[in-house]
Amino acid sequence: MTRRKGLSRRQKALLHVAKSKLRIDDASYRSILAQLAGVTSSTELDVAGFEAIMGYFEWLGFVPRTPKGRDFGTRPGMASFAQIELIRALWDEYTRGACQGEDALNAWLERWWKVSSLRFLTSEAAPKVITALKAMKARAA
Repeated sequence: MTRRKGLSRRQKALLHVAKSKLRIDDASYRSILAQLAGVTSSTELDVAGFEAIMGYFEWLGFVPRTPKGRDFGTRPGMASFAQIELIRALWDEYTRGACQGEDALNAWLERWWKVSSLRFLTSEAAPKVITALKAMKARAA
């Protein structure tokens, strides 16, 4: 497995905001990094490690305040807000920000997944879409 080194400044900042909001001391933070991602610093994190750490922080109660898109609420059987935000972020990284808005993403979802919009994505299909976007992004790199 190839590890993509280096997170964006925004991702690193989000980690440190979460650390501060959750009042995690530096020693505990480094322990979390080591246990969940196998690294000693956020500069060594890859995307999978970042997602693991953020998932843990969310489990502890951290809620990021800057969503990139609309929250469709908690709906049984449908993709969670976190999954939808991850899909949006992966799409943005894959297209390198060239596709503003969700029209191109929705067109891709329609063509490959037969879903007309993110809001209709099921919780069963969301992990498959995430995996596909990660693979597309890895091939493009």
